[in-house]
Amino acid sequence: MKINMMAIVAFSFLIAARSLPVKQTLNYKSIFNFGDSLSDTGNFLISAGVYSPSIGRPPYGQTFFNRSTGRCSNGRLIIDFIAEASGLPYVIPYLQSVRTNCTVNFNKGANFAVAGATANDFNFLKERGLSVTLLTNKTLDVQLDWFKKLKPSLCKTKPDCDQYFKKSLFFVGEIGGNDYNYPLLAFRSYKHAIDLVPSVINKIINVTSALIEEGAVTLVVPGNLPIGCSAVLLERFSDDNGSLYDTRNNCSKPLNNIAKLHNAKLQEGLVTLRQKYTHAKIIYADYYGSAMQFFNSPSKYGFTGSVLKACCGGKNGRYNAKPNVKCGGKGSTTCKNPSTYANWDGIHLTEAAYHHIATGLISGRFTKPSLNNSSLFLKF
Repeated sequence: MKINMMAIVAFSFLIAARSLPVKQTLNYKSIFNFGDSLSDTGNFLISAGVYSPSIGRPPYGQTFFNRSTGRCSNGRLIIDFIAEASGLPYVIPYLQSVRTNCTVNFNKGANFAVAGATANDFNFLKERGLSVTLLTNKTLDVQLDWFKKLKPSLCKTKPDCDQYFKKSLFFVGEIGGNDYNYPLLAFRSYKHAIDLVPSVINKIINVTSALIEEGAVTLVVPGNLPIGCSAVLLERFSDDNGSLYDTRNNCSKPLNNIAKLHNAKLQEGLVTLRQKYTHAKIIYADYYGSAMQFFNSPSKYGFTGSVLKACCGGKNGRYNAKPNVKCGGKGSTTCKNPSTYANWDGIHLTEAAYHHIATGLISGRFTKPSLNNSSLFLKF
């Protein structure tokens, strides 16, 4: 009985800790972020115009913000926890200035990420027979152009820019996941996704290089999440062949192999960048490894339900993630306690899951070299 009580107390502390902001353990003065829905804080919602995507309605944002903010989750994202750890405000979406039609102060950073964004552009995918419908044309190159347009308002001279960007943190991604998701969700084969890996990596490396040329000094380049643990892809590739699933976590091995290949090639590319730009600190963020902690041992991290099932979606199917039922849409249901789920809407994770991933990054355990530029560490 004593052991059970200790476990209950420990679990209660873990859940309580999740609701707290991340302690300030980083010393960056501004954050500039590029990517897709894993880090979009509102750009897609703003660019949608009269079209109202599901992420613009509850239950998105219900856990922390008590309203939808354009984030593809029930609350905060990894980039939000990074901002908290730096003592900075949440990174403002770049298109906020377009929506308000007035000057927005981006001195503390700007978020260029757009949900649905790809590393490659539509024509590149079309030329390879992947004529899929993209959610947005705001690719990584477009986001880079936005940054270049914004730069003159941040600093005027090269010495000023050097001093300013020396204290800034650049997140280049996660990006590339949608390059693989679009063909996979369009019932293409694993090979179609794998064949795109070299072009995706090349684009990420080129844009990272361009940002360094523009003055970036500290850059974080995240790898892919374990997409084989994504509820919507597990639903799409559901198979009774047990050999296709990892016995430890029941994630799809073929799908995770795509992510593993992407991450391996990305790290190879970053080695080359480090050799070219010896003055820059180029950090690989292991999203895969940090996320695998709770997919391998869900109860240890407070995920008491099925860690592979979506919290918000249609009840039909193994993973509560039928493509024809969107989170917040007709026929959709939302779990009572999202903090006990890792998968949010089938393709994105919950705030609790993102919190654990961010914790791993901030502590330095899942960044090479360490992201942490302070003697303090975030511990649980």
